[in-house]
Formats: sequence, C-alpha cells, structure tokens
Amino acid sequence: MKIQTGRGSISMLTLLAIWSISAVTSLPGLAVSPILGDLDKIFPTASDLEIQMLTSLPNLLIIPFVLLSGKISESSGKIPMLIFGLCLFLLCGIMYFFATTMNALIIISCFLGIGAGLIIPLSTGLIADVFSGEYRAEQFGLSSSITNITLVFSTLIAGWLANFNWHLPFVVYLLPVVCLGLCNYLRPKYMTNNTKTITDQKSQSVQNNNNTKYIQAGQAINKKLIFGLMIVYFLATYVCFIVTFNLPFVIQSYHLNTDYSGSFISILFLAIMIPGFFITRIIKWISDYAFMIGFGLLAIGLLFIVLFKNIVLIGFGTFIIGFGFGIIQPLIYNKTVLTARTEKAVLALAFVMVMNYVGLVTLPFIAEFFESLFHDKASVFPFLINSIMGALIAVASFIFRKDTLFSCNDLLN
Repeated sequence: MKIQTGRGSISMLTLLAIWSISAVTSLPGLAVSPILGDLDKIFPTASDLEIQMLTSLPNLLIIPFVLLSGKISESSGKIPMLIFGLCLFLLCGIMYFFATTMNALIIISCFLGIGAGLIIPLSTGLIADVFSGEYRAEQFGLSSSITNITLVFSTLIAGWLANFNWHLPFVVYLLPVVCLGLCNYLRPKYMTNNTKTITDQKSQSVQNNNNTKYIQAGQAINKKLIFGLMIVYFLATYVCFIVTFNLPFVIQSYHLNTDYSGSFISILFLAIMIPGFFITRIIKWISDYAFMIGFGLLAIGLLFIVLFKNIVLIGFGTFIIGFGFGIIQPLIYNKTVLTARTEKAVLALAFVMVMNYVGLVTLPFIAEFFESLFHDKASVFPFLINSIMGALIAVASFIFRKDTLFSCNDLLN
C-alpha cells in the first residue's frame, strides 16, 4: 500500500514508523504519575524536594535537548539521532525496573528526559520532510491525535498496573522498542518511491518560500513569525493545561466526588485528539477564523467550569477546552513549517514545540503570580483568569485574522 505525500509516495511501514515516534513523545512522566501518591510509603525517607525533582527535572531537561535536536537536524544526522534517543529512552525504561532508591528514580528520569528531548522534534520534523500541502496538514493532525490517544491509553494501563506493583507502570516506557523495529523503514532506500529527492525538495522549498508571505527571499527562517508562533503556542498551553493542575481542587471545593478528576483529564486529552483526524476539513471550513474559534472554545470551556457546579457540565467544559486546543496545535505546526526552508524546518519546529514544555513547567508559578497579584486564592480563580486570557487572544486573532500569524487560508497549499 502506497501513501501519497504530495511529493510522491511512501510505504505504509514508513508511515507507521513516523506515527510511532508521535506515540513515544506522549510518554515522559506518565508512569510516575500513578505512584506519586504512594512515594512517601515506597520511600519513607524521601523529602518533598526529591519528589518535586522527580516530576520537574525531566521536563526541564527536555527543553534544551529539544533545541539541540533541532540544531543537529540541520545536518544529515536525523535518523542516527532518532535511534540514539530511542535507545536511551528504552534503556531508561528497562532501568526503572531495577531502581530501588529515590535518587535512582531521579537520575533515570533525567536521562529519560534527555532521550525524549532528542526525539520530540523529529515526530513532526519527519512529517515536514516527507509531506507537503494538504497531505502535511493531515499528517500533523494525525500526529497530534496519535500522541494524545497514546497518552490516554498508556495512562489507563499505567494506573491499572500500579495496583499490583509500583515498578509495573514503567512498562509503558518500553514502547520505543516498536519504534526501533520500524526505524529501518525511515532509511533512504525505503523512500525511493518519493518522487522528489531531498535536494529537489530543498530547491523547490527555496523557490516556493520566496513567493509566499511567510518567508522573504534569502531568508532561512522568518524569526519574527517564529517568535509569534512560540508566544501563541505558549499561551495556548498555559490556558488549556490549567485544567490538569487545578481541576481536582475545583471539584473538591464544589464538594463533588474527587474520583472524577482522573476521568476529566482523560476527557481533555481525548478531546484534543479528535480535531486532528479531520484538521484539513476544519481548515477548509473555518479558514482564517480557526485560531479565533480554537481560543474561543478554550475561553468558553473554562467559563463552564467557573460557572457550573455540575459534574456533567464540568465534563462538557473540559471537552470543549480539549477540542479547542486540538484545533490550535496542528495549525501551529503547519504554520511553523511554512516559516522556514526545508533544511531548517525541524529547527523551527523545535523552537515552537519547546514552548509546550516551557508552558507546563512555568504554569504553577504563573498561576500563583496571578493569585498573589489579585489577592484571590479561590480554586476557580485560575480558570477565570485563563478564560479571560483565552477570550482576549480569540478577539486578537479575529482582528488580525489576515495577518501572517493568524491567517490559515493557505495552509493546505
């Protein structure tokens, strides 16, 4: 079976290899979550600082290595770097089963973050290399969906396995073995059916980009536009993922059953997954209004959680939030590719994708800053602030919908 790329065709196995990388990018930190509440029992002498290091240090290390991966990708070392990152990730997954101390868990998790950082930009970078136009937009959507559906099912599996033994959730970190088995299909000899070579693609990229509004003649990367996309992605991440940090406290303050918290987080990621399956249709239907609708849905969903103390309506609000973010994410990836020449595409994607992790790491601190600024410690206050923020960005994206930062009418070209 041949898969059309807009530049020719590739085999189904090559496409599965690309998809498998997207699945791995959802895993860092996932296996630790189910055992966080029991760490004080597993390691009675562990301090609060050590527990915080276990959860935060890997995400911090992902950030510089995502950027390093983007830089290395400018050379011809993408596949060797991918294999190295996957091997490091897999080795860490195996080592977790032999960890018996908190320090060992922290050190292994740090190396896992390094491996993940090397892999993450390639999950979208290889799509940018292989696909173009409408085919690229479709694959970015599917990549986002695969990442989130893997996250949901892996979380459920890890949570279930944690009931038997605290080591067992780390089995989800063995998924890279599948990717390594498929990496062979990313080598040049399996790309021979792709009718344009990388050199041809680079040449055409320069010619095409010179004739678009995204990059000027002689530019390698439109730095101004990349910076704008980084800010938009950071804001989208911050506005959306307040749910994962603060929703349990809101449910508790509403005197509702806190057991629903985990279900709502699953609903969020399932909702993020859905738009990716038909992102090309979304772009065709709503075009330049896509960012406005995405951020508008974030604002409305957060407002639902603020206004309603009903489990069903909170769940619906969470779904709306996820759906809005699910529209925004692949749009940003698509626009990022257009702001750089082919050989710089992975580097551009690395700069933008790293903002997702910067947003997650800084989210608690920003939320606390707003609470201190307005002297409001109510559990729903972060949701109200983020709803207002999402609404303001939606208004801005409507006003500037024809600007290069927010326009979407040519993403499928």
